Amino acid sequence: MLSPKIIRILAAAALTATAFFSPASHAQGAQQFVPINPPLPSDTPGKIEVLEFFAYTCPHCAAMEPMVEDWAKTAPPDVVLKQVPIAFNAGMKPLQQLYYTLLALDRPDLHAKVFTAIHGEHKRLFDKKAMGEWIATQGVDREKFDSVFDSFSVQTQVQRANQLADAYRIDGTPSFAVGGKFMTSPVMAGNSYEGALKEVSRLIPMARN
Repeated sequence: MLSPKIIRILAAAALTATAFFSPASHAQGAQQFVPINPPLPSDTPGKIEVLEFFAYTCPHCAAMEPMVEDWAKTAPPDVVLKQVPIAFNAGMKPLQQLYYTLLALDRPDLHAKVFTAIHGEHKRLFDKKAMGEWIATQGVDREKFDSVFDSFSVQTQVQRANQLADAYRIDGTPSFAVGGKFMTSPVMAGNSYEGALKEVSRLIPMARN
């Protein structure tokens, strides 16, 4: 199993040769964010929502995951991080279902392990059967997984994720929305993972206004 540090190093190397998929085309000049006009409402009243739009198949998302986890631990008390799985085609829907199934089963600890399984161990976790076989090795009851995976609750959350992706015009991952008012991404932040999270932190006070 590749450690987060090794994943980070490999992804950093790939960064020099591979462009990020993100809404960079909307950025102007050296600006590291784009405003959202009009602002979009929050699903968490009273909180500044930071939405991370991600895909389990995205190597940059895999590289950023440990950094995002660390960032979330130091986020201000009025900030809530919500990760939103994206499907750019119908074949990616099972991966969205997987994320919300993990949350429903109270196994958010397996979120990072999915990235490692796909990118570090090269497991093809792209359909329910393969996911179920893998999840059983992680101490999760297979029948319970199957039941939750196809539940109305999970389907509803997937639908909401798609609505958010449409509302924010997400055309690539990873992308970050702050308070419904701003968007940023690693490519906007100078092709830097750390720079993107620093920009998120800088935008939070602006989103409060």
